[in-house]
Amino acid sequence: MVAAAMTDEPEIGENVTTPLLEIHGLSVSYRTRGGTVEAVRGVDLDVWPGQVTAVVGESGSGKSTTAHAITRLLSANGSIDAGTVRFGRHDLATLSEAELRTVRGARIGLVPQDPTVSLNPVKRIGDQVAEVLRIHGLATRRSAPAEAVAVLDRAGLPDAAVRARQYPHELSGGMRQRALIAIAIAAQPELIIADEPTSALDVTVQRVILDHLQRLTEESGTAVLLVTHDLGIAADRAQRLVVMSQGRVVEAGPTHDILADPQDEYTRHLLASAPSLTTARPRTPAAAVPKPDTAPLVEVRNLVKEFRLPRAGDGPRTLRAVDDVSFTLHRGQTLALVGESGSGKSTTARLVLRLADATAGQILFDGTDVTTARGAQTRELRHRAQLIYQNPYASLDPRFSIGEVITEPLRAFKVGDRASRLTRARELLDRVALPAATLERRPAELSGGQRQRVAIARALALSPDLVVCDEPVSALDVSVQAQVLDLLAELQTDTGVAYLFISHDLAVVRQIAHQVAVMRAGRVVEIGPPDELFTRPRHEYTLELLAAIPGGRVPTPAAETTTS
Repeated sequence: MVAAAMTDEPEIGENVTTPLLEIHGLSVSYRTRGGTVEAVRGVDLDVWPGQVTAVVGESGSGKSTTAHAITRLLSANGSIDAGTVRFGRHDLATLSEAELRTVRGARIGLVPQDPTVSLNPVKRIGDQVAEVLRIHGLATRRSAPAEAVAVLDRAGLPDAAVRARQYPHELSGGMRQRALIAIAIAAQPELIIADEPTSALDVTVQRVILDHLQRLTEESGTAVLLVTHDLGIAADRAQRLVVMSQGRVVEAGPTHDILADPQDEYTRHLLASAPSLTTARPRTPAAAVPKPDTAPLVEVRNLVKEFRLPRAGDGPRTLRAVDDVSFTLHRGQTLALVGESGSGKSTTARLVLRLADATAGQILFDGTDVTTARGAQTRELRHRAQLIYQNPYASLDPRFSIGEVITEPLRAFKVGDRASRLTRARELLDRVALPAATLERRPAELSGGQRQRVAIARALALSPDLVVCDEPVSALDVSVQAQVLDLLAELQTDTGVAYLFISHDLAVVRQIAHQVAVMRAGRVVEIGPPDELFTRPRHEYTLELLAAIPGGRVPTPAAETTTS
């Protein structure tokens, strides 16, 4: 499923006799209290100019460690134990720190996965991009601000001049990720290492970013090492695919060949778990159609939310993030809100949970108007409506044990005593398929999938009627993603909980939702059952979203690279 545009020009790589990046026998380990952990073991990997090489695998497979080892950006307890990392004439594994600084940013750009921790929270976005341009002598102090806006625009950030004056916390997750991409491409490097660069992005913005990376490979010969858990993206965009498991490369070769005839059992398992590469099967059983006289659990009427914008010339002073939104959600059902980053879906969910005040409109919860709820009424809503955050790494208090994390809502609402709370925590861990021994562990000791299961257990502690799932699987690899979606469906069947499911991944939504509301620029442009919406969409924007789902391109063999 490699993009046709990337393979229509067979001359790419034909005159190149040496890879831009050659990794041979790379081994990386981490020192921990429990001893040394071997994260990468004997990895061989080549990246050629003008090509995209994708590295895929489950969480903990060693793919991100491999990417970070290239520029020696491992954590303090990590070390390269063996192997070479040749980039042009240099072995990056043995360069001094001073020599590495001339390579990082200028010749190798890195797009980290998490924009929350990678952007400086006290500096404006434009200043952070301008800093890169100035450091590498690509702009003066006077010209850097305008150049930074141009780079942000190239990275697909809308209203780049306005965004340049904002701070990271004022942007959506997808916008922050695009700001990171702008920083990585500012110096027009020869190699871009993109570590899950689109995991926080909706499909249309995802396509814009990947199209841009694709143009870089075609027009200037830039090489891209793409680390991703989304096999649909790898299938669409990469000429070569590297599959990693438990620190080793289990399969590597042209993307078309591996997808058409995977040789390793682990590769076959990954392909079977990828929602965008397989025929979507509904995980959530069809919910009973509510009777006409049955009141909805949640009813949103003409909801509006406006935010003030920083001054930028004659630009607008306010942003209408939610604009006349209306929908209903019944018990035992899942309503998915989908749309681009900044479409208003997360803001809508925050309004429903009363984590933000609406500018106008009405929110009814189980027949009670909670639009302006305060005090005891808000506390009652908190008891009956819970939230699962997008990032399982940031949503759990690192100081708490897992037992404390899960029982915290029970303590806050004074439910039961210590013994009964621990009993409830054990029941919840069993329900999310984690062993009881997990209660004594800390979040840092768990994988991403395990942390998200803990977050689900915590959300269910008070037996809520509504759970808002804000991108609950976007940070997870495909096999863990499949397990979490199955778990959510099973819990809904057993308890009748309603889900307000926010996602930019339409392949996931098709499997989990009973109703889908498509949002654009703060408005609901289309709403209906997933089968109807996916097969007979009425709005052109819905068609655009469906066309951007990765994994749907026709597979084409990659152009051969001359190695003689």
